[in-house]
Amino acid sequence: MLVNGKDMNFDDEITVYELLDKMNIESSQVVVEVDLEIINKDEYKQKKLSSESKVEVVRFVGGG
Repeated sequence: MLVNGKDMNFDDEITVYELLDKMNIESSQVVVEVDLEIINKDEYKQKKLSSESKVEVVRFVGGG
């Protein structure tokens, strides 16, 4: 699968939530797009990713 422009390989099909966990990313601090579709946070544990998925993870950065 392609994540933020980089190839990533996993042995099994994983969910968005599992991907974020493997990347050490807190799900409350990001927006995830899969194949050009923004995924609702309440769907992260159900949304399956395949080896063909194109994923973009966008982090929120605070500042002032």
